[in-house]
Amino acid sequence: MLIIPALDIKDGHCVRLKQGKMKDATVFSEDPVGMAQHWKAEGARRLHLVDLNGAAAGKPKNEGVIRAILQALGDSPPVQLGGGIRDLDTIEHYLDLGVGYIIIGTAAVKNPGFLQDACTAFSGHIIVALDAKDGKVAVEGWSKMTGHDVVDLAKKFQDYGVEAIIYTDIGRDGMLTGVNVDATLRLARELRVPVIASGGLTSVEDIKALCKIESEGIDGVITGRAIYQGTLDFKKAQAEADKLGKGRGKTQE
Repeated sequence: MLIIPALDIKDGHCVRLKQGKMKDATVFSEDPVGMAQHWKAEGARRLHLVDLNGAAAGKPKNEGVIRAILQALGDSPPVQLGGGIRDLDTIEHYLDLGVGYIIIGTAAVKNPGFLQDACTAFSGHIIVALDAKDGKVAVEGWSKMTGHDVVDLAKKFQDYGVEAIIYTDIGRDGMLTGVNVDATLRLARELRVPVIASGGLTSVEDIKALCKIESEGIDGVITGRAIYQGTLDFKKAQAEADKLGKGRGKTQE
């Protein structure tokens, strides 16, 4: 299972939010490039980048920082990037810069035709982020709840050809209250494509709990606040995941 460090970029800094609220941003580093290099040195096999300003604006806002991160990393680790990506030209541009996977969130829910076109044009490079609470999907920075059932929507997007689904329990994200293992497992069991867990990761106990169900198709977990505040040691967590993992997930780096 991949432990995926998150770099959420706001105003050129590396921050973490609580439950997606921009006003509740904690700056963890004023040097996102250096932070990306740190996680590479620690052995990260994938990085999770989010352009928070871009997500709010509906178009890229931190491309300069993202470009610098990609240049500093070179060919590895692969980067998955989300935030304000709303058209095929932007996807192509970022892939050309060296991004490995494009994450589509709100746009996938509000404009599924765009997602379908993206999966067709850029097969193998599109990941959908579904943020949910009590089984229902939220959009626009979690400010609006929809009536969409997360499992039904994930199945629909799976049929479009997405590479994976990032599932975030928005009640837990940034709160250090533990991953919602049960909800993540319920979703993974309904899908053929892998699920990447997100939201609430706190300690190595969460890693152990996820590794127990890795064979159901949970192939990674995104971590932010825990590795920045020190409740989780990234290198030890990845080593523990490697030890416990059975290699039976649906995909791996």
